[in-house]
Amino acid sequence: MKYIVRTMKAKKNIALVAHDNQKKKLLNWSKKNIQTLEKHSLYATGTTGYLLKETLKQDVICLFSGPMGGDQQLGAKVAEGEIDMLIFFWDPLEQQPHDPDIKALLRIAAVWNIPIACNESSADFLLTSTLFNDEFAHEVPDYDDYLDSRVN
Repeated sequence: MKYIVRTMKAKKNIALVAHDNQKKKLLNWSKKNIQTLEKHSLYATGTTGYLLKETLKQDVICLFSGPMGGDQQLGAKVAEGEIDMLIFFWDPLEQQPHDPDIKALLRIAAVWNIPIACNESSADFLLTSTLFNDEFAHEVPDYDDYLDSRVN
């Protein structure tokens, strides 16, 4: 597969997701980082999004809840280049009924080469990176070339 360079703008589109047992951690982390997050556009699935709106007093683009298709909506936005970063506080110790959707979201984020944080420590690393507040060029699959090669 060929790759092209896509440039993230300095103002990032950040997806915030949390399993039920992790929502409180994500809300506390978000409050702690409100001055950084308010400079960016936030997306979230279902209940997490509404809780973030109340907590941060800032706009959050809310999608469906994960089990109702929100993970898949986010995956589509990642593939379309609309999401620059995924912060997903997931619970590795509890089985989730929509586990295949979760794995698909993480897989698509890896395919499209966006930064992913799965816990508070990795989220802190992303937000404090020297790359975070600047434009950032990264390679992504050249899907048009892929389609052309399949047709010819």
